[in-house]
Amino acid sequence: MKKLYAVLAIGLAGALMLAGCGKEEEAAEEPAAEQPAMVVTDTVAPQPEAVAETPAPVVDDEEPDTPPDGMCANQLTGEWIDASLKDQRPIAVMVDDERTALPHFGISTSDIMYEMVNSTMNEGVTRFMVMVKDWGSIKQLGSIRSTRPTNLQIFPEWNAVLCHDGGPEVWNSIFYKNVFVERFSGTFSRVDNGKAREFTEYVLSGDVEKNFKSKGYSTTYNEYYMGDHYKFARRDNPNMLTQYPDSVECKKITLPFHHNNPWLEYDEAEGVYKYFQYGQKEIDAGNGNKQIAFKNLLIQNARMKQLDDHGYMMYYPSELDRDGYYITNGRAIRVSWQKNNDLDPTRYFDSNGNEIKINVGKTYIALIPEKEWGNIVIE
Repeated sequence: MKKLYAVLAIGLAGALMLAGCGKEEEAAEEPAAEQPAMVVTDTVAPQPEAVAETPAPVVDDEEPDTPPDGMCANQLTGEWIDASLKDQRPIAVMVDDERTALPHFGISTSDIMYEMVNSTMNEGVTRFMVMVKDWGSIKQLGSIRSTRPTNLQIFPEWNAVLCHDGGPEVWNSIFYKNVFVERFSGTFSRVDNGKAREFTEYVLSGDVEKNFKSKGYSTTYNEYYMGDHYKFARRDNPNMLTQYPDSVECKKITLPFHHNNPWLEYDEAEGVYKYFQYGQKEIDAGNGNKQIAFKNLLIQNARMKQLDDHGYMMYYPSELDRDGYYITNGRAIRVSWQKNNDLDPTRYFDSNGNEIKINVGKTYIALIPEKEWGNIVIE
């Protein structure tokens, strides 16, 4: 009955979201200095001409990698982690990406990072939602800010617990009522960093454990866990994308988020895409100023709706047959993505309709407003 209730709640929430708007209870975002808009050159198109490659063999029935003794595969990255963490639920942490919030702490150690527009004001300022499986190892992560309706519809697919500090109550309250939405809000540590109070909240060591105990939530996967998300390629047979005739070279991708103007560059020596924004490297001050990097990039074309005159908005994260890109190992392919409801994992399919295999490692996921989809630059 709980799962039936959950599905009904999702449908009701979607209907209510289209109703009238009310007064926001969250303080307005701090305005920032204007950033130069991204220029899309005529020589680089979002979908460059494909380069012919010799197709690599695809083995669909291969056995998964065998973990070393005492280890298991992290369901978020495919990387080996201690077997004691196998059934531990991840957390999803809302991280402020306003320039004032920099530098970030701890995000280089996260497993998955989402980026999406957080407000239609300030040139579409974005916010991160970072997923962490081994939250017991967190030393400092953040800074933490508020959540939006889109995040409340995405994090349940991981059976995660959301870590945030408030949000626009009139919109979020619809999704707070879903029985599978579990969250910690405004219950983390304050760090004196010389900034305004809204930039001083962080997850520090021990904070997550205290919150689980206080709320009484299960630290392990519960009845709303829908199973693993990704099909991971074997370590000895990584997905190079060369088996796809329409794959294209992707050494750099520039995304049309006009506030922070982010791009990712492929580091061939390390086999990862390194993240830049605000005209500089995005570094983790809590991890030796290490630059944020990802093995996999998943870029989603998503519908977006403005909810009121204050800039609050939401995407539609549960849709069928939407456009996207999968990018890894210096190449990109077109994909389609779908998500049936708040609990259902987002799935990604190649042009043949087969679910893609992603490579072991960290993943960056960007939701791009459909009106900006044609402004993605791949080169």
